[in-house]
Amino acid sequence: MQKNNIKHFFHLHFLVLIAGFTAILGELITNSSEVIVWHRMFIGWVLLGIYMLISKRSFKINLNLFIKYSFLGLLISLHWITFFEAIEQSNISVTLAMFSTAAFFTSLIEPVLFKRKVVYYEVILGFLVVCGIFLIFNAEFRYLNGIILGLISAFLASLFSVLNGLMVKKDSAISISFYEFLTGMLFISIFLFFNDELSLVKVDDFFSLNYLYIFLLGSICTAYAFMASVYLLKYISPYSVVLTYNLEPVYGIILAVIFFGDNEKMSLPFYIGLILILFSVLINMYIKKRVNK
Repeated sequence: MQKNNIKHFFHLHFLVLIAGFTAILGELITNSSEVIVWHRMFIGWVLLGIYMLISKRSFKINLNLFIKYSFLGLLISLHWITFFEAIEQSNISVTLAMFSTAAFFTSLIEPVLFKRKVVYYEVILGFLVVCGIFLIFNAEFRYLNGIILGLISAFLASLFSVLNGLMVKKDSAISISFYEFLTGMLFISIFLFFNDELSLVKVDDFFSLNYLYIFLLGSICTAYAFMASVYLLKYISPYSVVLTYNLEPVYGIILAVIFFGDNEKMSLPFYIGLILILFSVLINMYIKKRVNK
C-alpha cells in the first residue's frame, strides 16, 4: 500500500465501523422497524438531495429508469426493515451473523442473473456457510424468528447489490440512491397508510435522545457513509472495499458486546458457525481475485 493511501485505508475501516454501529442504533431506537427505515430514508434522501444541488448534479430521469430505481428502492427498504426487525426479534449478534451470509446468496444469484455456470469452489464454500448457519440455528434456536428474518435481510441485500451494481454502470451512484431512498420511503408510507399507522412517522420531539439516534442513522450511517464509500473508490480498489466491508459483522458484534454486555454474549457453537461463514466469504473473494488476475 502506498503511503499516501494509508489515510484512505483507515477511512474505509472507519466506514465499516459505522456500518457495524448501525445495528447498535437499531437496538437503541424505540420506534418500529418500518418507522426507523422511513426516517432513515427520508434523512438520507434530503442530504443526498442537498449534495446534488451543491454539486450541480441533474435531477432529470426518464420513466424507464425511475421504474427500475423504484424496484431497487423497494428492495433496500425491505432489506433494512427485516434487518432491524431481526434485531428486535433476537439480538445484534444473531442478526449480524445471518447478515454475513449475503455474499453466499450473491454467489447463488449471480449465476442466475448473468447466466453463468456455478463453479465447484462456490459449492464447497456454500456448504461451509450452510454448516455455519446450522450450528448457529442449533445453538440459538430460541432466536428462530430473528435467524429467519436475518437470512431474508441478507438475501435481499445481495439481490439489491447485484442489481444496483448493474445500474451504477449506467448512472451516478448518488443519483440512483436519491431515487431509491425517495421511492422506498413512498412504499413504506403506503404500507403505513393502509395499516393506519402513518401517524407513527410524526416526530413529537426533535430534541429527544431517540430522535438523535434516528438522525445519526440517517445522516452519518447512511448519507455520509454512502458518499464517503463512493469517494474512496477513487483511491482503493472495489475488491478491497468489498473485502473490508465483510468485517462489518465482526465490528458490529464487538460493539454490541461493549454496549450491551451479557445480552450479546453467545455460545461457543455460535462463534464457530460465524467463523465458518466469514471464512467461506473471505476465501471466496480471494479465489475470485486470483481467477480475475
